[in-house]
Amino acid sequence: MNEQNKPAGPHNLILEERKRLSISGVTEIDSFDEQTVVLFCTEGQIAIRGEGLHINRIDVDSGELTLEGNRIDSFAYADNRAVHGGLLGRIFR
Repeated sequence: MNEQNKPAGPHNLILEERKRLSISGVTEIDSFDEQTVVLFCTEGQIAIRGEGLHINRIDVDSGELTLEGNRIDSFAYADNRAVHGGLLGRIFR
């Protein structure tokens, strides 16, 4: 998705009782299964891990996504800039 098509607005995450996660600023879903959801947002890539994960709602116009599961264990950002500045970035220049 190019920069012009990104939804405007803030990027927020709201985790409720480790069972429900609401995310705004979502631009693309990369992959998902019951253990892992990988998506891109305005702040970079996010990997969400847990058990019994499923996407309840996605609104591509507003960039909002809601997912639920038996348990959400973690979510972590992958900084896209880290690849360019690290060892791999120097190798592929």
